[in-house]
Amino acid sequence: MAALSDYLAAERTVLAWLRTGLALMGFGFVVARFGLFLQQFQIVEHTPAAHSSGLSLWLGTALIVAGIAVNGLSAWRHARVVRLLDEDRVPSAGSLAEVIAVAAFLALVGIAMAVYLLVVGGSSSVTK
Repeated sequence: MAALSDYLAAERTVLAWLRTGLALMGFGFVVARFGLFLQQFQIVEHTPAAHSSGLSLWLGTALIVAGIAVNGLSAWRHARVVRLLDEDRVPSAGSLAEVIAVAAFLALVGIAMAVYLLVVGGSSSVTK
């Protein structure tokens, strides 16, 4: 029979993944609103408007969708682990594919955001 510590460990794991998903969604919202912030900043500073590609909206939305996917996947995995523990079966450690996929996705979004900031920063450095 599975020990209480096994159930508690599974719960800690799912809570960590849920925090990760919520952080992704919150950060995605901030990134999506970043383009709007830049537009408002240019209006206040009376600087010429830089060409906006809308990339921050797409990157932010991608992060929000990734957060939703992480939360859904973590809930599914937690239910599977608890069901296996209830059946007195040892859950497998699982693969690292989900972790690697999340890390690779975040790395790509980070690179895209860095490029976006360099492009926006380079185009908005107009001297008065």
